[in-house]
Amino acid sequence: MTDHPHPASPLIAILAGEDSGDQLGADLIAALRQRYPQARFVGIGGARMQREGFDSWYDIRELSLFGFSEVIRHLPRLLRLRRALVARLLKERPAVVVGIDAPDFNLGVEQRLKQAGLLTVHYVSPSVWAWREQRAEKIGRSASRVLCLFPMEPPIYAKHGVDARFVGHPLADRFALVSDRVGARDTLQLPQQAPVLAVLPGSRLSEVDRLGGVFIDAAQRVAAALPGLRVVIPAANPQVRARLGKLLADGPHDESAPLLLDGHAHEAMLAADVVLLASGTATLEAMLAKRPMVVGYRVAPLSYRIARALKMLKTDVYALPNILARACGLGDALLVPELMQDDCTADRLAAATLDLFRDSERRGMIVAAFEQLHQALRGGLQGHAGERAAAAIAELIDAERRDG
Repeated sequence: MTDHPHPASPLIAILAGEDSGDQLGADLIAALRQRYPQARFVGIGGARMQREGFDSWYDIRELSLFGFSEVIRHLPRLLRLRRALVARLLKERPAVVVGIDAPDFNLGVEQRLKQAGLLTVHYVSPSVWAWREQRAEKIGRSASRVLCLFPMEPPIYAKHGVDARFVGHPLADRFALVSDRVGARDTLQLPQQAPVLAVLPGSRLSEVDRLGGVFIDAAQRVAAALPGLRVVIPAANPQVRARLGKLLADGPHDESAPLLLDGHAHEAMLAADVVLLASGTATLEAMLAKRPMVVGYRVAPLSYRIARALKMLKTDVYALPNILARACGLGDALLVPELMQDDCTADRLAAATLDLFRDSERRGMIVAAFEQLHQALRGGLQGHAGERAAAAIAELIDAERRDG
């Protein structure tokens, strides 16, 4: 077993799952390095974290899975990876282990390490407000501290005796309170006066396979009913772009054809009048861009049947803007139309999208509510979310040194 690093140069392990975790991890490393200039950062991370000097022991794509059926298919490989990772971390004895999101993988690792006497932090609380609130107590057995992105989460953990801190949502720092539609349209070379629809059917191939066709069909129906409509579709990565390109191949190829972008999701949202998108973090981005939206989603049928059979959901709303609106006291009415599973059809998505285009008063009310929610996610806190997360982690490290 190795000795603890010198206090000025702690070894800090970070375990990030997926692209969003890589961005959070990069911001966190930059902020922690301000406190510990000689710190070493190891674990699982992606390109952004590696640019901050992170030593990634495994490819971040090892954890980029979604849904019950996907996890079950890869379970033997994940279990082998987890055993090897735990053994290496127990040998290295980092000052703290920070699991970013990926709860199905990270919480098991954190629990084993916490039982062995290591400090553990879970960054990005699982959705305890939507899925079985009693999980908060179980998460507390894995994490010495939970870092929460939403203000309604720490009170839930407090009821179960778990140390949780609201650090704010990093996306709230990246979007201006007043959005710039003109600049975004100039960037994407879109006409300033045309109606614009942004379409985001997901960032994973599995999501695009389930949603891409129905979203594009819905967009074509909206375009048929709304003369001059420009449709923009940002692709999260080259693989997603290729899949979307195939879905668009049989469509129009004139000026009315959808504009398929390499990335630029934020610009596409800012340029749009309305956004049609998959449920998930992108709905939060659209909210922070102050853009009315229609949300649709389908999970793998097996995943959906299991969730329904086990009565795992404790909420009747799914889109983050709707959940936040209720939590922040803006009423129970849905701000955002959401069409899930069997309701996620091209006809219904198109109808809901057209309703928003045709009702400017409703769009104005939605934008005003989104401005309130943006302020709530900033929480009046100092610094950006990465700095606040680093402060909460450093507090644990420094307390452990004093006590040890």
